[in-house]
Amino acid sequence: MGHHLVRTGELARMTSVSVRTLRFYDKVGLLSPSVRTPSGYRLYSETDLVRLQQILALKYLGFSLEEIKAFLGASPRSLREALAQQGAMLRERRAHLDTIIKAIDRLLEEDRCEWESLVEVIQAMQMSQNKEWPKKYFTDEQLRAMQELSKKSYSEEALQRLQARGPWTEEDQRRIDERYNALYAGVRRLVAEGGDPGSDEAQALARESIALIEEFTGGDPEIAAGLQRWWETYHSLPADQRPFADPLTPEEQEFLERAKAIYRERQQG
Repeated sequence: MGHHLVRTGELARMTSVSVRTLRFYDKVGLLSPSVRTPSGYRLYSETDLVRLQQILALKYLGFSLEEIKAFLGASPRSLREALAQQGAMLRERRAHLDTIIKAIDRLLEEDRCEWESLVEVIQAMQMSQNKEWPKKYFTDEQLRAMQELSKKSYSEEALQRLQARGPWTEEDQRRIDERYNALYAGVRRLVAEGGDPGSDEAQALARESIALIEEFTGGDPEIAAGLQRWWETYHSLPADQRPFADPLTPEEQEFLERAKAIYRERQQG
């Protein structure tokens, strides 16, 4: 493809992806052409071709369009890194599928479907899903960084109690993300408007922030201490070494902390 630009129809012929699909990707913000001419032509570059390859690879792996958007937002920039990551994901998926197939084959070899065999198949499928979904949102490097932070922050007893709760699923993550996103959006808006941390709206946000933390810690003081150390260690890292960006600016975080302090004072009073 070189450094020249191609129109939608030519890209469709080159890649066997329909024009309708390319326009849909453009519409939903997944793949927009690098150039639009004054006459209205969409022109795709080599960079766009790389992104299209990533989209198709992730779609083949079973990711939804929303998941692909999230993944691409945190994925490696270079083509070599992207292909290496895709290869690793495909090999891991193959290994997980082999485990599931073996469990099913053992079940079929038996005269009847025993409870233990069915449980084994279900466990194999669930383990596969629980290991793979974080990679839709984080790179291997980000995941390793977060694991290291947890090891440094939580005691062995706290980690064991967290693990005893069972696996953290993708549905759990989506549910929590929705609540945190709403919380952060509310804080950002109030700060931009010069809001009062003692207002009813700010206090509702403070109550939700405290509730989210309490739901995670479960009232366990050791887990609560570990969580506090986690964030302290996170903020002690240089910005370029943190596994993800701060969700709030220092001003917004200060506003939320003031609102929480007011909330606690009112609860005690």
